[in-house]
Amino acid sequence: MRRHSRGMVRLGVATVLAAAALSLSGMPAMAQGPTDVRINEVESSGGSPGDWVELTNIGTAAVDVSGWVVKDNDNSHVFTVASGTSLAPGGHLVLDVDPVFGLGSSDSVRLYQPGGTTLVDSYTWTSHASTTYGRCPDGTGTFTTTSSSTRGAANACPPGTWPGGTAVATADDANVFGTNLSGLSFQSSGVLWAVKNGPGTLYRLVPNGAKWTPDTTGGWSSGKALHYAGGSGDPDAEGVVSTPDGVVVATERDNSNSGTSLLKVLRYDGSSTATSLTATAEWNLTADLPSVAANSGLEAISWIPDTYLTAHGFHDEHTNTAYDPGAYPGHGSGLYFVGLEANGTVYAYALNQSGGYTRIATVSSGFAAVMDLEYEPATGHLWAACDDTCDGRTATLDINAQGGLAVTAVYKRPSGMSNYNNEGFALAPQDTCSGGHKPVVWSDDDNDSSHALRSGTLNCTS
Repeated sequence: MRRHSRGMVRLGVATVLAAAALSLSGMPAMAQGPTDVRINEVESSGGSPGDWVELTNIGTAAVDVSGWVVKDNDNSHVFTVASGTSLAPGGHLVLDVDPVFGLGSSDSVRLYQPGGTTLVDSYTWTSHASTTYGRCPDGTGTFTTTSSSTRGAANACPPGTWPGGTAVATADDANVFGTNLSGLSFQSSGVLWAVKNGPGTLYRLVPNGAKWTPDTTGGWSSGKALHYAGGSGDPDAEGVVSTPDGVVVATERDNSNSGTSLLKVLRYDGSSTATSLTATAEWNLTADLPSVAANSGLEAISWIPDTYLTAHGFHDEHTNTAYDPGAYPGHGSGLYFVGLEANGTVYAYALNQSGGYTRIATVSSGFAAVMDLEYEPATGHLWAACDDTCDGRTATLDINAQGGLAVTAVYKRPSGMSNYNNEGFALAPQDTCSGGHKPVVWSDDDNDSSHALRSGTLNCTS
């Protein structure tokens, strides 16, 4: 049974975890930003070593929290943060309030500036959480019961309901594509690009009523075989994105040598009338990415314009400064974001037209595997999609106050869709909005029930 400790109140010591990026005494003077410090997660039952309260800093400057005070619902229970403690931007600080006092099943946590009279933040509950109570999204959202305890790290938030219609319908005729249809990307409301990973094939799809069908013009009726820049090979095409540079494809191996990982990004001319397509440029990222199994490589790709990234202060990890497009001449007008199936991590690259590249950022999608990425200009979200490994969930990532991409929401798949092996995910352009919704298309690599494409709707927001 949980209890409140009684007797003498002692000064506690903050537990600092590696994920916190916490700085102690000896660093330069820090901005006082009490409104940027939030209670982020609370463990009131069964914690280790006992009850704890986690703080986070959603601001852009470190905050000196020396002498700050935590109380529960009893003013005589006082935990004081140790002198010389600061909380870095985006950091997490765990305060082990137990055994100074225990948190009850019906209790509160209150955070004060030094002196214990100026309230910064608080949270009240009426029963213990089955896991912990935490803000969702991390640092900024309202409190909810988390999926699991994440002491000293970003909160594990339970998935929300799909933010669109519940109904899902087949969006292709039976057995048009067969198995292995993977990535999807809208060029416009009337053109949807799709790639097949075996054999490597690019499709230009056009609408036919409520369905998508291969374009019958320009030699696209059966899709077009893909080759590397030298004109040979069979790229295992997993992700595709339509960009100002052309149609760009993420691949994980050469099917002609299927036992060896080959993590390449390839660019193609989508206006070509040739019967097969040779890459007009390619970037071999294998040496820059983790070593992975041949069938666990690049599954996803998206593109975000420089104008959006700079306007929102995207952080360049290569230079450790705000991203400056001018530092990467010849990279075009945006950055490419690729997703690795093996670890669910997203990597941002400036791809030089000569074939060179620079990694700009490394981002966790929050999933064990990421199967597609989709940038939504209307909201600025970078959507990450997982397949049946994650029960068909999607997540949105947004640029936070520190300039990094972080997960802001996780959603269940629409209730009307089974847990298919969906490897492709595409949002229609904002100009397709009707009645507050716009189309969404998923591609099923297994061609379940003889269909590879399914469509639904997403709420239109901006």
